[in-house]
Amino acid sequence: MDIGTPLRVESYNRDAWDRQVAAGNPWTIPVTPEQVQAARAGRWELYLTPTRPVPRDWFPPLAGAEVLCLASGGGQQGPLLAAAGARVTVLDNSPRQLAQDELVAAREGLALRTVLGDMADLSVFAGDTFDLIVHPVSNTFVPAVRPVWAEAFRVLRPGGVLLAGFDNPVIHVFDETRYGQGELVVRYPLPYSDLASLAPEDLARRLAQGEPLEFSHTLEDQIGGQLAAGFVLTGFYEDTDRPEADDLLSRYLPPYIATRALKPKGEIGS
Repeated sequence: MDIGTPLRVESYNRDAWDRQVAAGNPWTIPVTPEQVQAARAGRWELYLTPTRPVPRDWFPPLAGAEVLCLASGGGQQGPLLAAAGARVTVLDNSPRQLAQDELVAAREGLALRTVLGDMADLSVFAGDTFDLIVHPVSNTFVPAVRPVWAEAFRVLRPGGVLLAGFDNPVIHVFDETRYGQGELVVRYPLPYSDLASLAPEDLARRLAQGEPLEFSHTLEDQIGGQLAAGFVLTGFYEDTDRPEADDLLSRYLPPYIATRALKPKGEIGS
């Protein structure tokens, strides 16, 4: 791709994540029939970040609940929630990611709806539609995160819950070429953007390889942005990468964060 050509991040990352499915990215591999069977029996675990399951007490009752899996295609969270009794809609920017959910739904006889769309624009949904939003690590692939929180707040019903996973922005300060050589070398100021932070030759290489474009977001935008949208934070944990990833930074600190946020039923303090 010519980096002098205006780039639409949404369409580029759509194609890039379609390629991630073909490459077998761990977030694109569907759940097994055994996992679905266990979920139907009430035995399930859901992941927002690589290794720590979401605490069960973070979830509202799932039977009959309207659930939006936000930027959550890949045949993982959506099918398990549907098997556990929820009425699930999966929204994702990648057709091939959504096809993974459709594959599991057809294979297991699950009622599940898929919607192709942008996580920052949920205008296809009316306000106060969902009881639960599940948003695993994915907002690193959009340039601005506050619109994601605002839209999530709008489409949740009062009393609804947002479960979100995201990167610790410190991930993006390091030189990725030296990172691959086992060195943590600080190079980039935050907030980071592949488009604005990379040298032209590094960006050209990333585009030529077809990798998704990434953007860091400050904790002020990730956590403060949820609060500014109107949410009340009620849960928080950190996580490392999968052991098989042999992630250098995970040896020193947890690079991932998960939060539970509630849309109040009335004005705070009322």
